[in-house]
Amino acid sequence: MRFLTRSLVAVFLGAMALGLLALAGGMVRDTLAERAAQEDRPRTVRERVFTARVLTIQPGEVSPILSAFGEVVSRRTLELRATSSGRIIELAEGFENGATVEAGQVLIRLNPADAQAALSLVGIDLARAQAELEDAERALELSRLDRAEAAAQAELRQRAFERRQSLTERGVATEATVEEAELAFAAARAAVIARMQAEAQAEARFAQAQTSLDRQRINLAEAERRVAETEISATFGGVLSETSAVAGGHVSTNERLAQVIDPESLEVAFRLSTAQYLRLLDPQGALIAAPAQIALELGGLEITSPGTLSRASPSVGEGQSGRLVYAVIDAPRGFRPGDFVTVRTEEPALHDVARVPAAAVEAGGGVLVLAEDDRLEAATVEVVRRQGDSVLIRVPPALVGREIVAARNPLLGAGIKVRPQRAEAAAIIPPTPDLVPLAPEQRAELIARVEANNRMPAEVKTRILAQLSQDLVPARLLERLSQPGGRQGG
Repeated sequence: MRFLTRSLVAVFLGAMALGLLALAGGMVRDTLAERAAQEDRPRTVRERVFTARVLTIQPGEVSPILSAFGEVVSRRTLELRATSSGRIIELAEGFENGATVEAGQVLIRLNPADAQAALSLVGIDLARAQAELEDAERALELSRLDRAEAAAQAELRQRAFERRQSLTERGVATEATVEEAELAFAAARAAVIARMQAEAQAEARFAQAQTSLDRQRINLAEAERRVAETEISATFGGVLSETSAVAGGHVSTNERLAQVIDPESLEVAFRLSTAQYLRLLDPQGALIAAPAQIALELGGLEITSPGTLSRASPSVGEGQSGRLVYAVIDAPRGFRPGDFVTVRTEEPALHDVARVPAAAVEAGGGVLVLAEDDRLEAATVEVVRRQGDSVLIRVPPALVGREIVAARNPLLGAGIKVRPQRAEAAAIIPPTPDLVPLAPEQRAELIARVEANNRMPAEVKTRILAQLSQDLVPARLLERLSQPGGRQGG
């Protein structure tokens, strides 16, 4: 009985397995048939649409910004040099690099003993020359009196001679008396001539004494100047630099001891290409007084100052190219000679040009224009100037007011359909102000925050405080200081 039950169960299981295999085979057959039927059907191709940011071309008047790198130099520098050799006996208090000096302040004093001794000797010579002049003047006065007396005697002798001649003609006197009177008159005339020669000699002596006195006065002024030059002072106020003098040291003639730099009179020397320089000339060929902005980068922050183009170097220089141009720094606070700065100069305005992103224009001037049905078509524009992330273009009249792709990529081309994304800004992007005014309360808050920052380097803190004290503050500086932490660590 058990054998029969087990046999029936085995038959049932085998039949069930065969049924499942048949069902699976049918399902595989139906699937293969359905796939084959789908492959025989014609497929419908769907066009791919890309998203592209577009902007409208609106030509107008744009002033290009010319950017160049330069070095801050001093417009007024004084070299302190020793006019004579000697030993330094005194230095001004705080005679060191970076110290501030005032106009007329005595900075170095040399040993004046030799100069004062020479001055004393010249004073003695001057007194001797003065006495000699007085003696010559008295001698000249006496010689003039002597000549006058001799002339008077000659006149008396002449009248006596004439009277003897008159008496002889009337027969009262003899010829011998006439000859005697004539001889006396001749002797008187000779005496007058002798006195005239003595007077001329006295006049020559007086002139020589006067010349000697003038020479001694010049020697006295020279000696006084040498005594005064033992004190070396600053002719204008400024900051000391490159100091090398030490108390007790011996200096030689014309040795440089220090420099005085006027920190309020600075300018920037930067080099431009010839093409850039020509764009800054007026019709007469002179450099225009274009406004400029001088920026000093300090680890993400900038100290800026307005400036003005002043002049260009008269020569190119050996091994150089382009033109060396100078710009005066109007607000030099925070700048120092030797700083490497960026100069941004506003060029004369260009008309009928548009400012677009540099990614919108190919190297050859090709752009993608949005046509009907949101499809792209190729066009060519004239590239006038490339400036960083933007480019100035001049477009044909047919493209004025049309939309172009703001950022090209390899997937976009002529005939491609796009989904345009239109920005709110126009093609002519108004420049954001670099300098903004600051309220007194906000200025005080920012200054207190910077002063309380102990992690900021002292040099960076000084320059930031100098920038915050100006009437206009860079917008980038306010943005960085407004962040949480406010420029921690410099």
